[in-house]
Amino acid sequence: MEFEKSLEAVETGIEGLVVVELTVHGDSRGWFKENWQRAKMVGGLGLPDRRWVQNNVSYNLQRGVTRGIHAEPWDKFVSVATGSVFGAWVDLRAGSPTYGRVYTTTLDPSRAIYVPRGVGNSYQALEDGTAYTYLVDAHWSAELKRTYTFVNLADPELAIEWPIPLSEAELSEADRNHPPLKDVAPMAPRRTLVTGANGQLGRAVRALAEARPDAGTFDYCDIDEFDFADPAQYGRYDWSLYGAVINCGAYTAVDAAETPEGRAACWKANATGPALLSRVCAEHGITLVHVSSDYVFDGTREVHDEGEPLSPLSVYGQSKAAGDLAVSTCPRHYVLRSSWVIGDGKNFVRTMWGLSDRVATGELPRVTVVDDQEGRLTFADQMAAAILHLLDSGAPYGTYDMTGSGAVRTWADIARATFDAANGNGGAVTPVPTAEYYAGATGPVAPRPAHSALDLSKIEATGFHPRDWEEELVEYLGRLKEERRG
Repeated sequence: MEFEKSLEAVETGIEGLVVVELTVHGDSRGWFKENWQRAKMVGGLGLPDRRWVQNNVSYNLQRGVTRGIHAEPWDKFVSVATGSVFGAWVDLRAGSPTYGRVYTTTLDPSRAIYVPRGVGNSYQALEDGTAYTYLVDAHWSAELKRTYTFVNLADPELAIEWPIPLSEAELSEADRNHPPLKDVAPMAPRRTLVTGANGQLGRAVRALAEARPDAGTFDYCDIDEFDFADPAQYGRYDWSLYGAVINCGAYTAVDAAETPEGRAACWKANATGPALLSRVCAEHGITLVHVSSDYVFDGTREVHDEGEPLSPLSVYGQSKAAGDLAVSTCPRHYVLRSSWVIGDGKNFVRTMWGLSDRVATGELPRVTVVDDQEGRLTFADQMAAAILHLLDSGAPYGTYDMTGSGAVRTWADIARATFDAANGNGGAVTPVPTAEYYAGATGPVAPRPAHSALDLSKIEATGFHPRDWEEELVEYLGRLKEERRG
């Protein structure tokens, strides 16, 4: 063991498997080390910021004890307390470009290793009384052994040069009889659950996911299959199989939320549901992605950034703000705030297209549209792309504003552009103030933020650059025109 080494991370050639050289302070009395120091190892070395939930100790009575190559469904940080071990690691992850690759090294109190889920690990004690510890980000249970992947220690294809020949080592009978690499069933990636899959955003996420190589790891549900606001329904899923949940479900009837019945339904879907998802994701180390809204702000600022205090005006906005706060308690979370969402389904642009047709046929003389609310459209395909980008890139957890980029316009501007594309009758759109537009309303009307533009600099810093929403609008209107022809 070497004292006073600098803390350092060393790549191994297997993605995610990282050797950590530890600083050990020693003298004639013994030694001391910081075995895991989150700020230094995450912030300094760049190791994943895992929520360790269990600390295990493996004690090896004598030199030569060898534990088989097991790939487990969690990440772990392995370090030696006393003695030393020879370690061998094999990538057993399905689809990994380094599948079957072997890495070996010796661990002592001054050298640890970060082992990602699905990389098989085995250890041979080189001294009597060797003990090593490992932190894991999921709770162990005997039932979970069925999800392990094993490979034989003596497989010639692996060609591991054990310091102590296996014929002289102490092995369990199970470890002697694990299959060779050619017969191994690789460990499948963690799955992703998409809730609200039948909505505009859910369909957009599905369309992108189905074009990915890992498309088979995505599961989809809507409220009829899994009501995530009902705690009794969480037993339908084996949450240990999931690495991410993308919550596309929400109550979006803004005005109906102002009624007694709507208020209860709105809070159930937008606050209770996300709180329950946050709790189960926190318990199982799952990344939770949640889509929020500009309605969490009162609209007094012309541009809203992620640090602006919550100030919702409506029941809908209040429920979304509550959902944001609940999701933020999950250690691994992304909250993406949107505005004016347009996707596959009923939406403002499609409604305006239909009204333009009615004007063109003489059924309507003119259409009034509010012109004192400003913002940008968020196309669902861009939101879906942003979600998958954050998950794939490992961007820092937290809240991100996410809309289309480009100019800030009013609802009347968007309506006029739609009318012109549909029938060349944009002049039939009459801009009016919000108060005038709703003056004759017979039911409750939710207050709207006057300014809905969101600051995109934070998500752009992750490498994702949203498209100009006006360019996407032109393409969307072109698709509507094709629908009419078809």
